[in-house]
Amino acid sequence: MEKLQLPPIDYRALSPMLILFGVACVGVLLEALVPRRARHAVQLSLALLACLAAFIMVIAERGTRAVTIGTAVAIDGTTLFLQGAILVLGAVSLLLIGERTVEPGGAFVAQAAITVGSQKDLRQTGGAPGGTEVYPLALFALGGMLMFVSANDLLTMFVALEVFSLPLYLLCALARRRRLLSQEAALKYFLLGSYASAFFLFGVAMLYGYANGVHFSQIHEAVANPSHSQVLLYGGLALLAIGLLFKAALAPFHVWTPDVYQGAPTPVTALMAACTKVAAFGALLRVLYVGFEGVRWDFQPILGTIAVLTMLVGAVLAVTQTDIKRLLAYSSIANAGYLMVGVLALNQAGVSSTMFYLVAYGFSVLAAFAIVTLVRDADGEATHLSKWAGLGRRSPLFAAVFTFILLAFAGIPLTSGFTSKFAVFGAAVQGGQTWLVIFGVITSMLIAFPYLRVVVMMWLSEPGDSTPAVSIPGFLTSAALTIGVIATLALGVVPAPLLDLSDKAADFVR
Repeated sequence: MEKLQLPPIDYRALSPMLILFGVACVGVLLEALVPRRARHAVQLSLALLACLAAFIMVIAERGTRAVTIGTAVAIDGTTLFLQGAILVLGAVSLLLIGERTVEPGGAFVAQAAITVGSQKDLRQTGGAPGGTEVYPLALFALGGMLMFVSANDLLTMFVALEVFSLPLYLLCALARRRRLLSQEAALKYFLLGSYASAFFLFGVAMLYGYANGVHFSQIHEAVANPSHSQVLLYGGLALLAIGLLFKAALAPFHVWTPDVYQGAPTPVTALMAACTKVAAFGALLRVLYVGFEGVRWDFQPILGTIAVLTMLVGAVLAVTQTDIKRLLAYSSIANAGYLMVGVLALNQAGVSSTMFYLVAYGFSVLAAFAIVTLVRDADGEATHLSKWAGLGRRSPLFAAVFTFILLAFAGIPLTSGFTSKFAVFGAAVQGGQTWLVIFGVITSMLIAFPYLRVVVMMWLSEPGDSTPAVSIPGFLTSAALTIGVIATLALGVVPAPLLDLSDKAADFVR
């Protein structure tokens, strides 16, 4: 029997993923070999260098259109744009993770196995150095995200889903303060994420029965020339969508988001809000545009209804929140709905505007959580909204920055929020989805209320005894905050370069 000859593996195209996974493995070894006092600086430097090296390789691969590792990984314009976005946003997230000035020892517990309330836990609270295993875990998560957006078959996508999800489950449980809340959030995220992964895997099995394969090209061909029951196709797509919609925090699969965002260490929350959303929507774009393009008229109204529900849930429930991290969580849910409007345009403008939105939102949300890490009282981060009253009079500079970020979330002109919403809504109108745009505009006006309520509370209320101070940011937090604010302003004032880049990158290799 003649052996099947597969094309050689393109290691250059795979190098961004290989760099992150390789450095993450080195980081695990360093946990045992490097003295604790030097471990933080070494691990942080290594993680940032890994992101930089991987980003350089992404730039070096621009223009590449290839399928490698058999047909498991696709490298095209969309893949490279999304990988670049994940690496840049991931590097900014690492700056927040690496901060040790605002809270001596950092935001993470020294050892994950320390029991809450034990003597070791009390010593940790008293200023003992925090753990550094968060850096290899973050690199594993980022590497899995790079694989997720480049997956060209469903099994590779499932493996990538687990590779970046499992480190996030662990990272959510490592908060230095409010340990029980952090561990509860991690457990909820793990259990619900496991159910979502099971649905995804069942969907893969049904689609394998329908298409006799799991590659997107095989599914596309089976949809164009059906020979099996359509029940397998639509059942498999529905189950597959549950797993993807869960990661994207789309209703009704959003219920984990507020609890996990609130309980996780704030730098990890920032990482999830910025990078996980890029990965989830990147995979969703490839699934819908490459594998299931032939049934677009069937899934478009259903996913459109989900987008409307998501926007309404995020906008309405954001009004009732009394915790700033939960407010930002519902803001993230609403923004997932706006992103879905761009996805459902099902045209090139929809792909490019969605990718632009992901980058713009990622920088803004990183800046928002950077501010949250700075507003502190004796118990740590002061996240209850009542404690933010009068903050503008006590710390006008940081209140002004946070006001600018909230106005960007609300979609005020001259911010990236306005430009990105305008882009996805324009693509949806071009794709004949005007009804989604109408709901998007209405919910944008609704969700502006909780943002403006925080602004009014900060500037027009008198500071009280419970009003916390804003800590002086360290170099790393200052860098992350500056990058986020400059990007939010630049993408609102001069968005053309990134819009042109995303438009050129909006292609898929099939």
